[in-house]
Amino acid sequence: MIEDYYATIYSAEIVNTLTNLLFIWLCIKGSRNCLKYDHDGVFLVAFLGYGAVGTGSFLFHSTLKYPMQLVDELSMIYTTCLMCYATFSFSRSRIFRQVLAFSLIFLSVFITLYYHYLQDPDFHQNAFALLTATVLFRSMYVMEVNIRPSLRKIFATTELSHEHPDTSHSDRLANEKRQYEILKEMWLLVGLGLSIFLGGFGIWSLDNHYCSTVRRWRHEIGLPWGLLLEGHGWWHLMTGIGSYFYLVWGIWLRHCLNDRQDEYVLNWPHYFSLSEVITRPEHSKIWNGKRNGHTKDESRKSV
Repeated sequence: MIEDYYATIYSAEIVNTLTNLLFIWLCIKGSRNCLKYDHDGVFLVAFLGYGAVGTGSFLFHSTLKYPMQLVDELSMIYTTCLMCYATFSFSRSRIFRQVLAFSLIFLSVFITLYYHYLQDPDFHQNAFALLTATVLFRSMYVMEVNIRPSLRKIFATTELSHEHPDTSHSDRLANEKRQYEILKEMWLLVGLGLSIFLGGFGIWSLDNHYCSTVRRWRHEIGLPWGLLLEGHGWWHLMTGIGSYFYLVWGIWLRHCLNDRQDEYVLNWPHYFSLSEVITRPEHSKIWNGKRNGHTKDESRKSV
């Protein structure tokens, strides 16, 4: 392509390459958050997969080599399969989890081999879209039937401590109010993340459809403002943010399903900030105190 290597000999598509740094940064941020606040291990692996997507895309757009394209695109499939396992395996029997894991491994291998055989981007896009939609709608269903009080009575798949028979009526009402607040937070989080993701997909589709026209506009505008018309770059940024929001939503949902919603809080100062799930200050102090006390005891024993 005439626009390849226009900025440096070390990167074929400089904008599409650099926009993947967002994935790598958010991978580090999310992974540290998982380790610091003791989130389920499946989300740490998911963030590492998220980082692999960004790294693969970075290498592909730098080199335009086919092997790097496979790393870029297939890591998207593998990470989504991992989230599919996390979503469908929760509170299920051991046999169900084993069958699900085997089925998803078989599916990912099939997609890998068939995509390598076809080398058709449409097949990859359709497979990724179908997997993503399946995980998303399943997560929404699990969220609604397990957190919304009116639906829990009929469809709940988990039992929460505040539903114990000895819980007072006032405590039940307070907990129901808390559940509705959490549900509102979650819908805002997933709604914004999904809107950003789909917005990026729309820009990317328009960029593909009107490629020659957009390229001509970029040449007419020139640098640096012509960079704003790099539709694929916007796709990277917006899907990166949207996917990050989904992972944070998954972490928050998992803690609520584990009846630990009083130990954690969604730290989201405003809509233009990146959210994260952290321990509540009072629980953080207790946990640190226990850890420090344990360390002191070990020191005394060693002396």
